Amino acid sequence: MSASAIFILDLKGKPLISRNYKGDISMSEIDYFMPLLMQKEEECALTPLLSHGKIHFLWIKHSNLYLVATTRKNANASLVYSFLYKAVEVFCEYFKELEEESIRDNFVIVYELLDELMDFGFPQTTDSKILQEYITQQGNKLETAKSRVPATVTNAVSWRSEGIKYKKNEVFIDVIESVNLLVNANGSVLLSEIVGSIKLKVFLSGMPELRLGLNDRVLFELTGRGKNKSVELEDVKFHQCVRLSRFDNDRTISFIPPDGDFELMSYRLNTQVKPLIWIESVIEKFSHSRVEIMVKAKGQFKKQSVANGVEICVPVPSDADSPKFKTSIGNAKYLPEKNVVVWCIKSFPGGKEYLMRAHFGLPSVENEELDGRPPISVRFEIPYFTVSGIQVRYMKIIEKSGYQALPWVRYITQSGDYQLRTH
Repeated sequence: MSASAIFILDLKGKPLISRNYKGDISMSEIDYFMPLLMQKEEECALTPLLSHGKIHFLWIKHSNLYLVATTRKNANASLVYSFLYKAVEVFCEYFKELEEESIRDNFVIVYELLDELMDFGFPQTTDSKILQEYITQQGNKLETAKSRVPATVTNAVSWRSEGIKYKKNEVFIDVIESVNLLVNANGSVLLSEIVGSIKLKVFLSGMPELRLGLNDRVLFELTGRGKNKSVELEDVKFHQCVRLSRFDNDRTISFIPPDGDFELMSYRLNTQVKPLIWIESVIEKFSHSRVEIMVKAKGQFKKQSVANGVEICVPVPSDADSPKFKTSIGNAKYLPEKNVVVWCIKSFPGGKEYLMRAHFGLPSVENEELDGRPPISVRFEIPYFTVSGIQVRYMKIIEKSGYQALPWVRYITQSGDYQLRTH
């Protein structure tokens, strides 16, 4: 990676924290960053990498802070940005919210963390659970902790401590899929994709090895099982604990897990998805004195499944007033600050169809036409169901003491960026 220094600046460009890892960057050179950023912003030519002479500034903005890595070399930019985002994640774990005030209140801890996160420009320990074992938020513990470095920092398995014990050994597996969908006014699907993640909550003693089996199409073809009920996963990303060489060889997902919660893997499926909740809307405007909106919602998923917490956001003219609603299920409310009606349905079974009618008064003076209205957006969550058909076929838990452990699996499909255009 070879970042020479890390700076945390406020919005005016004043350094709050600086950590020089190599000594080849003068602390005053960060003064070039803010004028350069403002100049590029004025020219509408702002980029995530700015250069002044031989110095390169790689920066991200979080809340009211800039995190800036500097280098004089042709560093691996993607790794630098991964490190900066990981640093933000670690700081958020410690301080709940990362902003100027939390940096000012925790100078000592921030410096301690920057010393452990990176050494001579290369990332070191970036797992917040391991860092919290020896960098704590109590000052007196900070002093004594320096003499004791956890074995995990020097272990091959740096993400898991030794000697973990539980009375009941369990693993909870959540398979969560978000559906991104864009439908045009003619009912044609313009964009559809599934973004999935497999999250684990691990309560296991010792140093167990886990093997996860999915209905992965590549695996099924390798073992001669054909394509039936298999899923082709794209853009797969794994947690660092997964043995990538093993996965490349025989598609086995084998790993020693961190303790507690973590995301094991994420994936994407660029596939044609049938809209799970279909929306039709009819808008009638009467001589610019009132407007009536009728919205019909239909559940296009299995009848045995139920969508929970459904919210259908319908845009209305900005000058609408005097709202009146009639719904066949749930309730509707007008949010004038957002110019939308939100129709809330607590429980929406598959195959069912519901109606909502809204009546608004409009000023007598003609305002905006309804052309170019924002799309209708939908939020929902369907438990015990995955739209891709992905399945956990098995979870093997192997530990030298030979204990029995229970894996629990839960499937959830939810809305991502789910929009239907009406004009």
